[in-house]
Amino acid sequence: MSDRKNEPMPSLSEVNSSVEVNKDKRFGRKLLAFLGPAYLVSVGYMDPGNWATDLAGGSQYGYQLIWVLLMSNLIALLLQSLSARLGVVRGRDLAQASREIYPPVVNGALYFLAEIAIAACDLAEVLGMAIGLQLLFDLPLMWGVCISVLDTFLLLFLLNYGMRKMEAFIISLVGIIGVSFIAEMFFAQPVISEIAGGFIPSIPDDTALYIAIGIIGATVMPHNLYLHSSLVQTRKFDRTPVEIRKAIRFNIIDSAIALNLAFFVNAAILILAASVFYKNGFFEVAEIQDAHKLLEPLLGTEWAPALFAIALIAAGQSSTITGTLAGQIVMEGYLNLRIQPWIRRLVTRLIAIVPALLTIQIAGEESTGKLLVFSQVILSLQLGFAIIPLIHFVSDRTKMGEFVIPVYVRVLAWLSAIIIVSLNGRLVYQQIQDWMNSPDVPQGVIQFVVIPIALLAIVLLFYTTFAPLIQRNRSAAEPVPHGDFKEILKSDLKSNSYQRIAIAVDFSSAVHKTISHALSQGGLGAEYLLIHVVESPGAFLFGKDVSDFEAIRDKQNLEQYAHNLRELGYSVNTALGYGKPKFAIAEKTKAFDADLLVMGAHGHHTLKDLFLGTTISGVRHLVTIPVLIVR
Repeated sequence: MSDRKNEPMPSLSEVNSSVEVNKDKRFGRKLLAFLGPAYLVSVGYMDPGNWATDLAGGSQYGYQLIWVLLMSNLIALLLQSLSARLGVVRGRDLAQASREIYPPVVNGALYFLAEIAIAACDLAEVLGMAIGLQLLFDLPLMWGVCISVLDTFLLLFLLNYGMRKMEAFIISLVGIIGVSFIAEMFFAQPVISEIAGGFIPSIPDDTALYIAIGIIGATVMPHNLYLHSSLVQTRKFDRTPVEIRKAIRFNIIDSAIALNLAFFVNAAILILAASVFYKNGFFEVAEIQDAHKLLEPLLGTEWAPALFAIALIAAGQSSTITGTLAGQIVMEGYLNLRIQPWIRRLVTRLIAIVPALLTIQIAGEESTGKLLVFSQVILSLQLGFAIIPLIHFVSDRTKMGEFVIPVYVRVLAWLSAIIIVSLNGRLVYQQIQDWMNSPDVPQGVIQFVVIPIALLAIVLLFYTTFAPLIQRNRSAAEPVPHGDFKEILKSDLKSNSYQRIAIAVDFSSAVHKTISHALSQGGLGAEYLLIHVVESPGAFLFGKDVSDFEAIRDKQNLEQYAHNLRELGYSVNTALGYGKPKFAIAEKTKAFDADLLVMGAHGHHTLKDLFLGTTISGVRHLVTIPVLIVR
C-alpha cells in the first residue's frame, strides 16, 4: 500500500493535469502543448501598474532606466523558471511547499503578505480598467471603478471551457497589447542609438530609485511566483525522469518567449514616454490620462490615443484573471482553506476597490498615477518573502533529487534576491528617515507602529532565509483540505440500526421516495417523525399562531401521511414548523432526539439556489447527526 500521508491536494484541482501533452511525440507539437502557463503569468508583467512606472520613468529620465527593465526581466525569467521547476518536479505550488517547511505562525505571516501583494496588484488592475473606460467612453473614473466589479465572474466563465480556452483568451489580449504598441512605436519613431545608451546602469537621484523599485515590483511580481508553480501542473505527462526533464525544458522555453514579449511591451511604454514626453519637455507625465491626452497632438494621429486606451483595457482584463487564480492558490496553499471561487474573487476585488474609491474621492482623479506607482512599490517590498523560500525549495536535493538547480543558478538566484532586498531596504530606511524629519508626521506613529512593523519584517526575512538551512532534514506531514487516508478496520464496521428517524417532507412528487428510503433505514422497530415547514407569509410573521389556508392544508396532509404509515405498522409522530425551513427542520430534529435525518433533494441549482435557497446545505450544518439525501 502506498504512503499517501505526505501527498498534498492538487493545486488548482479543477484544472490540474487537465491538458494532455503525450499524444504527439514530435518536438514542435509537444512544445505547443506545453506553451501557455507563462503567457498567463506574463500578463502580470504588463498590467496597468507597469504602465504607470514605465511612464513615470520615461517622462522624467528619458531612456536612463531601460536597464532596470532589462535587469528586472532577466531576474523575472530566472525566478519564473525556478517556480515552474518547483511545480513540475514536486507537484506543489510555492504556498504548499512553504507550508511543509515553515511553522503555522510564519506561514500565516507569509500568507498575509501574499494577500497584500495580490490586493496591490488588483488595485492597479481596477484603476487601469477604469482609466481605459474613461479614455475610450468618457466615463467618470468612479463609475469605471464600480463597473470593474462586473468582471468578477469572467474567470469562472472561462474555466468552464477548459484551461486551453482560457490561455487562448489571454494570449489574444496579449496580442492586442503587442500590436497596439508596435503601432505606437511606428508613430513615435524613437532614435535607436539613444535607446542603446539607456542600457548603461545608473540611478540619477532618489526619485529615480523610487521609480526603479516600482519598476522591479511591477515586473517581478510575487504573486506570479505562486501562480506559475501551480499553472505548470495543468499539463499531464509521464512522471519519468526523462519526461520531467523535457517538461522543465519546455516550460523554460515557454517562459523565455512570454516574458520577452512582456519586456517588449514595458520597454515600448518607457520608450514611448521618453521619445514623446521627455523629448518635448513634459517631465512629469506619471498619469496615464495625461499620456493619453498628449499622444495625439505630439504624434499627430488620432489612432495613438485610441490604441493606447484599448491596450490598457486589455492589460487590465488579462491581469485580473491571473490575479484571481493567484489568490485561490495562496489561500488554499497557506491556510488549507478552499472557498467558492466567486466569493474569493469578489472579496479580492472589493479590497482593491475601496482604496481606489477613497483615493479618487479625497485626492481627485489626478492622484491615480501616484497610487499606481505606490501599488507597485508595495509589490516590490513583498518580493523577498516569496523569492527566498522559492530558492530554498529548488535548492533542496532531498526534495528535488536529480532536478535540484545547479550551483551557478543558485548563485544567480541569491544575487537577484540580494539586489531586490537591498534596494527595498534602502527605500524603507530612506522613507522612515523622511517621516522622522517631517513635522507633519506624528512621531508616536513612527516609533510605535512603523518601526516595530519594519523590525518584524526584518525578523521574518531572516527566519525565512536561515530556518530552512537548519531544518533541511525536517519532514513535515502535509495537511490536505479533506483529511488524510486512514485504514478501515473490521472493528469500525459496526451495524448501524437507527431507532429515531426524522423525515423532512415537502409534499412534492418525491415525497414517497423520501419516506421509503427512511423506512428502509429503521424498519418497523424504529420511531419516525414527519416534519413539514409552512413557508407562507403568515407563517413568517405569526409563527405557530398562523391560521391561513396553507397552514391548515399542510397540517391535514401531514396527519394523513402519518395515519397512512401507522396503518402499515410504523410508529409515527408529526411536527409542523414555521418560517425558514433550515432552522425549523433542525429545531424539530433536535427536539425529537433523532439519530438520522432523511431529506429529499430539491433538484435545483445555480441561479435557483441563489433565489430559492439551499435548505439541505443549511440544515446539515445545524445538526450533528447523519443526513441522508434522497433524489
